[in-house]
Amino acid sequence: MVSLKKCCSVLGVLGVTLASAGAFADDDDTKVPERTRLGEGTERNSIPPGTSTAEEPPPPPAPSVMLPETGISKQAGIGSPVAYGRAGVLELGGSGGFSAASNYTRFNLSPSVGLFVVDNVELSLLTGLNYFRVGSTSTTPETHATELSALIEPSFHLPFSDVAFGFLGLGAGVNYVTSAQVGFALQPRLGANFLVGRSGILTPSLTVAYSTVDAIRTQAGTVLAVRTSYGMNIGYTVMW
Repeated sequence: MVSLKKCCSVLGVLGVTLASAGAFADDDDTKVPERTRLGEGTERNSIPPGTSTAEEPPPPPAPSVMLPETGISKQAGIGSPVAYGRAGVLELGGSGGFSAASNYTRFNLSPSVGLFVVDNVELSLLTGLNYFRVGSTSTTPETHATELSALIEPSFHLPFSDVAFGFLGLGAGVNYVTSAQVGFALQPRLGANFLVGRSGILTPSLTVAYSTVDAIRTQAGTVLAVRTSYGMNIGYTVMW
């Protein structure tokens, strides 16, 4: 009986040892991988084409526009928080004109620059270049002259709507006519401002111009001696 029990114990220990050896054999990293025969596997030209990851760049940020405490505003106009007539808005532009009659020709060009020093109050520099030509007559020869003027004009702009303003200005300064002396010039203006497009301003106005010098003089005397004149002008400016 003792010998039979010892044999069973030995057989049990041997079985456990073999089972453990088989478990360790399954976890061995040296297991031979599966192989593919030459000529088998993925067919040629069957790989899907690559895709691009390029994307459109994001739009740049819009310029930051703030109402400055001092200085000049930029990007003013429709679509901006800075409206026409606000303090700091700069206005650049001018006007031109031409007129002709029998024995008379006149051409004028008037650049201007203005800055709103406070809301609805603008201080402008109005310059002018006028060319006159008077044809010959039985008593006077043909003559011509050029007039230069520079006026400082404060003006008040009253808003009627978001795109329409009325204004009243008074310009004062000097003018010079060739072959004449330098004189004093005064020019009241009454008109309107209409916003055109994003930042354009169309300005029709009525003017009264007074000068202390004659317009054209010759050796025979004064040909055109108009010191006070009335006119209508249409200008175009752009907000900076």
